[in-house]
Amino acid sequence: MLRYAKLCGCAGLMALAAGCSSAPPILPENHEADVQAVKDLDAAWVKEYAAKDLDKAVDNYADDATLMIANMPILNGKEAIRASLKELLADPRFALNFQAVKVEASKAGDLVYTQGTYTMTVSSDPKSPKNKPINDKGKYLTIYRKSADGSFKAIEDINNSDLPMPGAK
Repeated sequence: MLRYAKLCGCAGLMALAAGCSSAPPILPENHEADVQAVKDLDAAWVKEYAAKDLDKAVDNYADDATLMIANMPILNGKEAIRASLKELLADPRFALNFQAVKVEASKAGDLVYTQGTYTMTVSSDPKSPKNKPINDKGKYLTIYRKSADGSFKAIEDINNSDLPMPGAK
């Protein structure tokens, strides 16, 4: 009986080892094109923020997208994102720059994510004479979904600061 258990255990380990191939995954033909499309989209998005072009910046989001910005409630849907970005882009000090350091596409090619860093400047209180710039830097993760027309739209977008919260030591 012990011999049978050992034989079954060895057979199981061999089957497991055979399933753990070190061959690289087979990626779709358009894998690199999808990755490049999202890199290009990110570069255009930075320019749209610099131009404070609300419509183009919001157009990068899917209708059902979620945006999670530090110190704010979750923004669900394109219209909630538009309302929040409209206020942000109206800030005369607003400046945002971001750079993807990692871009990966799913094996199926329907999802691509970017991970990177950002810097942002906003006003402490645009309506106050004591208004001061607030500078932030941090990291972000954005997940894009391929649309029926082949373009990519952000469906999940989150950032968080590398800096301590104001007043924290």
